[in-house]
Amino acid sequence: MLRRLYDWTMSLAGRKSAEIWLAVIAFVESSIFLVPADVLFLPMSLAKPERAWRYALTATVASVLGGIAGWALGYYAFETIAKPILEFYGKLDAFNQMSAGITYEWVLLLLVTSGLAHLPPIKVVTILSGVAHINLGLFIVSAIVARGARFFLLAFLLRRYGESIRHFIEKRLGQITMIAAAVLIALYAVFHFALAS
Repeated sequence: MLRRLYDWTMSLAGRKSAEIWLAVIAFVESSIFLVPADVLFLPMSLAKPERAWRYALTATVASVLGGIAGWALGYYAFETIAKPILEFYGKLDAFNQMSAGITYEWVLLLLVTSGLAHLPPIKVVTILSGVAHINLGLFIVSAIVARGARFFLLAFLLRRYGESIRHFIEKRLGQITMIAAAVLIALYAVFHFALAS
């Protein structure tokens, strides 16, 4: 099923309506969809590098709006809508583990790491933010910074290096950002533990 979703998402890049689809995929990725918007963003930006910044803005705005929808699902409709979505994607256990003893700062850190590196998946964190009643204004600012940083960094790399950077982005950038995200989480945990001692 995941492969079919991935292939279908990739097929949208060649359509005239690709930018609309980019917005749709970026929106639903942040609340209910499994395939990241990067899958569509990369081929679109390579095909029309002069529009890479515009595509980054489109993806950022749509992703933040989708994050707000995920926050609202967690805040207003966890049991009826959000929980079944998490169960469908097999993310409910991960969600329950994260939500145990959750702190305000921890959710914000997860929002940044998931926005930058999909660690954990962004939809899990947006829903968790709503469940934890994270201030919506602070949530929006954090989402803009995290998602904007990812899409605009990708746009910069694609504009500067073109097709030659695509393999690196697809194979290595995710690993590098996940390592950076893991380091951020570890530093936070050490700092938090030191303060608690």
